[in-house]
Amino acid sequence: MQADAPEGIPAAERGRRTGRPARGPRPSTGPSLLAPGAAHDPYRLYRVLREEYPLSYDAPLGAWLVSRYGDVATALTDPRFAGLPHDTAPRGGPAPLGLCHGSPLCAPRKHRTPAPGPVHHHMPDPGPVPRHMAARIERTAYVLARRIVGRQQADLVEEFCRWLPVGATPDASVRPHRLPGAGTGTTAAPCTRHTGLRERALASFLANVLDAPDLLAALRIEPALADRAWTESLRRDPPVQVVLRRTVTEVALSGGTLPAGADVACLIGSAGRDPERFAAPDLFDPFRRDQGRSLTGPASCPAVLLGRLEARQGLGALLDAMPRLRWADGFRPAGTGLLTRGPRALLVKPG
Repeated sequence: MQADAPEGIPAAERGRRTGRPARGPRPSTGPSLLAPGAAHDPYRLYRVLREEYPLSYDAPLGAWLVSRYGDVATALTDPRFAGLPHDTAPRGGPAPLGLCHGSPLCAPRKHRTPAPGPVHHHMPDPGPVPRHMAARIERTAYVLARRIVGRQQADLVEEFCRWLPVGATPDASVRPHRLPGAGTGTTAAPCTRHTGLRERALASFLANVLDAPDLLAALRIEPALADRAWTESLRRDPPVQVVLRRTVTEVALSGGTLPAGADVACLIGSAGRDPERFAAPDLFDPFRRDQGRSLTGPASCPAVLLGRLEARQGLGALLDAMPRLRWADGFRPAGTGLLTRGPRALLVKPG
């Protein structure tokens, strides 16, 4: 999936280097995340930040920027970082990440931090989406695919990606459903009702797959490859580009030292394309040996489970209904957005 042409992003100032500690007054050290043009292609900005300013204070944003994979992973998992008061992650809970909204119930058992109030010692282990929910997703995907099969041209964002997460998520009028990780006596977890991120993730996934004809042919033969393609798409084009955290105490990172009480913007989009962690990071390669799930959200999160199944079932339904599915003449997908990102349109010929 291509990005819009980057324009207006200021070049890095060469006067400040990566090894200098970030202590003392709040300097404006590198280009801002809010610079004009940054949303057109944030990956160029991320590259400048990783190479020149891996830890810098963004004055217009009012937060420190953390851009390298190792530093972002630390900020998301180290107890010296906590959720912001206005964030969806409670203090001591995991950070919102990928499709997850940061509920403590989504944290792996060994990493859960006790929160004020009753402690649940027997939380259910993560498992597959319940059979009735999987059937609902499959049925919704096939209905949507069949509605557009006879068109000369269709927009998969408007006519498929927008509606599959909505149709797959039970609403208040439907008999309550329980999902893994939602807890005893709890209906579908609140994060499953936030469908916008799953819509963007699904759109990026379809864009990446349709951009790879050889992979598309392989997926028709071996549908199980969709899971690897989904994980790779979340790494390369995550729907959530920035996660906010706050330091509890002073923290030393690769580019310097964060003061206590600092607001920190963890650049997920930058970490997923860090060449120190991923070989050829800009390349969409579901077969890469260094594939990892650390930036895609906790495995126990209901929204993560639903998103993966929607991608698998959605792609299967499209390929089954439209074996010759391909891009519309002259169309190229482009991601848009800065804090959250995904293509606004996917124009295809159903074939």
